[in-house]
Amino acid sequence: MKSQKLGRGLDALLGEIDEAYENEGTQRDEVLEIPLKDIRPNPFQPRKSFDDVALSELAESIKNDGLLQPIVVTEDIDGYVLIAGERRFRASKLAKLKEIRAIVLNSDEQKMRQFALIENIQREELNSVELAEAYSELIKLHDITHEELSNMIHKSRAHITNTLRLLQLSPKTQKALIEKKIAAGHAKVLVGLDEKQQQLVVNSIVGQKLSVRDVESMIKSMRNTPVENKTPISQEEPVAYNFSALKEKLYNLGIATTSSKTKITLEFSSQEEIEEFLSHISR
Repeated sequence: MKSQKLGRGLDALLGEIDEAYENEGTQRDEVLEIPLKDIRPNPFQPRKSFDDVALSELAESIKNDGLLQPIVVTEDIDGYVLIAGERRFRASKLAKLKEIRAIVLNSDEQKMRQFALIENIQREELNSVELAEAYSELIKLHDITHEELSNMIHKSRAHITNTLRLLQLSPKTQKALIEKKIAAGHAKVLVGLDEKQQQLVVNSIVGQKLSVRDVESMIKSMRNTPVENKTPISQEEPVAYNFSALKEKLYNLGIATTSSKTKITLEFSSQEEIEEFLSHISR
């Protein structure tokens, strides 16, 4: 029951922005020209990195041809908050436009968070790490399994699970993935290595232009390399010393002894014996 109920709710959410676009220009939806300065970015935007070159190209296109699809916003006391269309919003600012066409929807905080997640997932505009974070956020918001999320957003369960595993990588490895120094295929085979091992492999990928297959072979070799078996010094068989000549000389002096492999013990029965022994070794 939980899956079906949440599924219907999320399906409705997935279609809400599309419905707004479809109804653009009708009496059902309000399309306004809004000053760019009155619009704030969605604070729940999961996308953190934007391609500067692609934004410049989009800005040039908007300058020449205009904005073909409006952005979606919601109104608040300080103006408007962006719900969908972050790239178009940024590119319009880059193009130095004063106003932008926008569809105004009613939205609460939770919907704003979900709109931002869903739009970016559907448009495939997130990098692998951002996508993993978006999946994780949706799972937490709806308290659902990987399988249930798979059915809701029409992605395979294996894809969702493998993408989420990227969050297990070290921050440095995630950064290399975001900066496209390594590919998602590289990153997925690094999961399970410790931080130092990940850094070693990432450096090798960058420096030697390794393929995913090369990395798989490298990791397999790392895991199969046996740890050198060194016997601790304390456990080595001790050397046995020959005390026979010394014991004989001490015996002639009337000193009783006991010995082991590495030490000899002198036994005295009186203070006089100690003093006599000292007199002999001081001569």
